Amino acid sequence: MKKKVVIGLSGGVDSSVAAWVLKEEGYDVTGLFMKNWHDTTGLIQSDCHWEDDLMFAEMVAKKLKIPFHQVDLSLPYRQKVVDYMFAEYEKGRTPNPDVLCNREIKFDSFADEAWKLGGDFVATGHYCRKEKLLHDSKTIYRLLSGIDNNKDQSYFLCQLTQEQLATALFPVGNLKKPEVRQIAEKLGLATARRKDSQGICFVGKVHLPTFLQQKLAAKKGNIIEIKDIDLYSDIEEGFPEEEVSEKILSELTAPVRYEAISGQIIGTHNGAHFFTIGQRKGMNIGGYKDPLFVIATDVQNNIVYAGEGQEHPGLNRKGLFIRNDETHWIRSDLRMVPGEDRDLMVRIRYRQPLQKARLHCRDKGIYIIFDKLQRGIAPGQFAAWYEGDELTGSGVIDR
Repeated sequence: MKKKVVIGLSGGVDSSVAAWVLKEEGYDVTGLFMKNWHDTTGLIQSDCHWEDDLMFAEMVAKKLKIPFHQVDLSLPYRQKVVDYMFAEYEKGRTPNPDVLCNREIKFDSFADEAWKLGGDFVATGHYCRKEKLLHDSKTIYRLLSGIDNNKDQSYFLCQLTQEQLATALFPVGNLKKPEVRQIAEKLGLATARRKDSQGICFVGKVHLPTFLQQKLAAKKGNIIEIKDIDLYSDIEEGFPEEEVSEKILSELTAPVRYEAISGQIIGTHNGAHFFTIGQRKGMNIGGYKDPLFVIATDVQNNIVYAGEGQEHPGLNRKGLFIRNDETHWIRSDLRMVPGEDRDLMVRIRYRQPLQKARLHCRDKGIYIIFDKLQRGIAPGQFAAWYEGDELTGSGVIDR
């Protein structure tokens, strides 16, 4: 009997071609569209975002002659992804809802619906790959980068488990984006020239403060400019000596704590929790030669600290810290133990080139020290680490 695959048809070109690839490989393919968000508050793009996606998904299923279903997962999406977003922003952290959406919705709630349809596997249009290996007579699944470096989406899957990977398929991981478009054109798929989705997973591109004001109250506060101070001048490229103490690791990963007296008030904002480190837009302050960037936020005192120019040292950090309870290993057999140090490649955001880093596992968690200063490290983001092209683990940045 053919193995049955339920693919998440999103109305985009990637999942459309992924469905075709699966058919070509001999699977019994069913398309399932998930509706996860109804509200249009703060939406910048189309007012009927999900209706457009549904229409394109249906057209693709019809063209490929595969069964098509739809499911409303808006309740678990709100509870597991959007409520988490609000809670994190309220604490002054910067969450990544797409990572949560994959862990909690696409490979959890959506997968449950796939099993109800008799599915053996769940497939998506992510640009990444999966491999299987045997280790001590046990099957282990490896999550690998997509071969298209410009589109590799393994980062978004950095919180998946072995159980989730076991039943996951990524049919376009061995293709490059232009090839996917060409296949869609050749097949006459309605999604062939459709633009890639942007913004929050299943919500779309939003004006973030307007979106967040559904739950977080606006509150006027000061924007304080910090002049070009002499930060990190004594920190060299490379890594600290091998027998580095936890005290030094803590110092290297600690963010600079600014105070109101450190600079001058240059404007006001509507809530420090609406801003994130590295943000350029939204302060609406003119009169500067170079753009202003957010270099820190203080949600307790409702202050946004800003610096002029993208070379402002306040944008850079040497390292970060991840607590034990927020560390996740896709490869539990590669889990580090306290006292162990390991050189790996790390990224803290989608499409960021991989950065040389040294992970120091200690009792409290993992200190990650980078070879070079990193821009825009913010608590709440996910740091993902790789051995070669394999993503082996990740964690939520605590500081």
